[in-house]
Amino acid sequence: MNNLKGFAFGILTSATFGLIPLFTLPLMAKGMQFDSILFYRFLFAALALASIMAAKKESFHADKRDIPVLILLGFFYTASAMFLFWGYNFMSAGIATTLHFTYPVFVTLIMLLFFREKTSWITLMAIVLAICGVARLSIGEEEIRLSALGVFIVLLSALGYALYITTVNKFLAGGSTSRLKMGGRKLTFYVFVVSTALFAIKAGTNQGIQPIPDSMSFVNLILLAIVPTVISNITLVLAVHNIGGTLTAVLGAVEPITAVCVGILVFSEPFTPNLAVGILLIIIAVTMIILSKSIQGTLRKLYRKAAHFQVSK
Repeated sequence: MNNLKGFAFGILTSATFGLIPLFTLPLMAKGMQFDSILFYRFLFAALALASIMAAKKESFHADKRDIPVLILLGFFYTASAMFLFWGYNFMSAGIATTLHFTYPVFVTLIMLLFFREKTSWITLMAIVLAICGVARLSIGEEEIRLSALGVFIVLLSALGYALYITTVNKFLAGGSTSRLKMGGRKLTFYVFVVSTALFAIKAGTNQGIQPIPDSMSFVNLILLAIVPTVISNITLVLAVHNIGGTLTAVLGAVEPITAVCVGILVFSEPFTPNLAVGILLIIIAVTMIILSKSIQGTLRKLYRKAAHFQVSK
């Protein structure tokens, strides 16, 4: 049951993350810069979570020994967003999205090298299929232009997100005595507080925080803060808690599918054969992850039957 809940939370995380363009593109059309958009996104998300916690009479207390970890989580999360948006200056958004989605590889390597978590061949195959699917969704034939610096910057974005997932996995989901003594909602709230502060500093070093242009932009910022920020980050923590960082990372492949659907249904973008192939590859990858235990069990039974048949001959 925990696995089923974890897979559901992981898919919900990715699906809601994929709605970011739905609320961000209208803000950019109004002339808002990324620094200001991200500042308001995390500020409103922190306020929304604070309201929920206050309504539920949850404590905001954080143990002193937890503060360095919370700051670290906020730094990783902020770095991931900043490096990704910086990477857009060096390459197409499609290539940047594909490179960013290498984060499941980083999660797998970190969990293997530092936490000795073994990864099955099914998970590795699913990662490859998912990355190929994201590439099909994101990259057009005319867009293959790479900058070495741009690639490095976007890979730092992927590494930042991978470090965020693995740190959550270590301090919240694991059985370590050093894990955080708080629920996912409180953890997410403090991550948003740190991210808000860091983006305020970053915006201040550039052109400052822009005012919100109009009431519709305010609505888009609120929706950006709630749907692909509050909901997606809470479900991310719950997914990591139930199924671990590696499987949660691979389920992130659902995110670009949602973004593609938004593009087609809302922004009238064309549905091409590349998109169809990409979606199919991602669906296969996600299905492999969800059914990995059943697949491994079936293959073991077939192997035993084959071995028994050879012996009986």
